[in-house]
Amino acid sequence: MVYGIGCDIVKVSRFLKWVENDSLINRFFNKNEIMTGNSSSVQRKCEYYAVRFAAKESFSKALGTGLKGFELTDIYIENDTDGKPFMRVIGNAAVELEKNCGKDAHVHVSLSHEKEYAIAYVIIERG
Repeated sequence: MVYGIGCDIVKVSRFLKWVENDSLINRFFNKNEIMTGNSSSVQRKCEYYAVRFAAKESFSKALGTGLKGFELTDIYIENDTDGKPFMRVIGNAAVELEKNCGKDAHVHVSLSHEKEYAIAYVIIERG
């Protein structure tokens, strides 16, 4: 049963300041999702972080709590072996998810970006 749906869209260019400032990246992104190395273009890095930030916001909307009770670093995106994104929920965000949706709650995520904008959808199913 669907508990909540969240959607968020962000302007990619907003993240130009972020990719040039490690303290912003470390504040909002989990160490497992921080892009390392300089192999990607600035535009690619902005898209990467923008869509992941949109996913975090979408999660908070789907959960219905906003960002109350957990840090954005408690939610992060990884990819499976086929490249499909999935959301990891740890720490206080996991506590809030279980409290609201049950122990076996499942989070679905869809990400997309196109030059100027990044968008994410999150669906949370009750456990």
